[in-house]
Amino acid sequence: MAPSSNYQRVLLKLSGEGLMGNKGHGLDPGTVERIADEVKAVHAMGVQICMVIGGGNIFRGVSAAASSIERTSADYMGMLATVINALAVQSVMENRGVQTRVLSAIPMSTVCEPYIRRRAVRHMEKGRVVIFAAGTGNPFFTTDTAAALRAVEMGCDVLLKGTQVDGVYDADPKKVEGAERYTRLTYQDVLSKNLKIMDTSAIALARENEVPILVFSLHNPGAFADAVTGVGTYTIIGEEV
Repeated sequence: MAPSSNYQRVLLKLSGEGLMGNKGHGLDPGTVERIADEVKAVHAMGVQICMVIGGGNIFRGVSAAASSIERTSADYMGMLATVINALAVQSVMENRGVQTRVLSAIPMSTVCEPYIRRRAVRHMEKGRVVIFAAGTGNPFFTTDTAAALRAVEMGCDVLLKGTQVDGVYDADPKKVEGAERYTRLTYQDVLSKNLKIMDTSAIALARENEVPILVFSLHNPGAFADAVTGVGTYTIIGEEV
C-alpha cells in the first residue's frame, strides 16, 4: 500500500545552491533530475505542490551589493536568476510527465505567467506543480521571505525547506563535531537562539499565520516523500505544543 501524505497542499523551498550538486556554480543536470523525481513521487500521492527556488547558484544579490553594484539592482538581478532556475526545473518536471507552471512576481509574459494568487491556486487544484519565481518582486526581501509569503497566500498546510543537512542544528554540523540536531522547535526558539535556518521576517510571517516549517535534507533519496508522510529525519518548527 502506498504511503499517504499528512498534508494536502505544501510549499517546497529550495536554495539555488541545492541545484549545483558538486559543481561550483550553475545547474547540475543530475541533481535537478533527482529533485524532479522527488517532487514527482510526492505529487503522485495526490499532494498539491508549489515551490520557491533561490538563485544563489547563478547570482547572489547581497554579495554583489557588497562590491560595486547598487543593492536594488543586485537584488533584481538575483530575482532574474530565480526565473532561470524555475524554468530549468519546469522543463525537467514536464519531461517526467508532471504538468508545471512558472509564475513570476516580475511580469515576463514571453517565458512564464505573471503571479496571480487565484490563478496559482487554480493550477494546483488542477494537479499542476506551481513554481514561484522572482521572489516577492521587491528588493531587500529574500526567497525565504517569498516562500513564507507564498505559503500563506496559497493556504499551504506546511512549508518544507530542503537544505544541505537533515534538520536544524545548534551549530553547523559540517564544521562542529557533536552539533545537536533539534527534533522540534517553536518559532520563538528559532528567533531567540538566532538559528540561521531562515530569515527572521520569514519566521515571523509563518508564526503570525500559523504555518509550520519542516526542515529536511533533500540530498537523501526519498527525503521529501518521507517528510510529508511523517517519517525520516527532520526538524519541525511551529507553536508550542
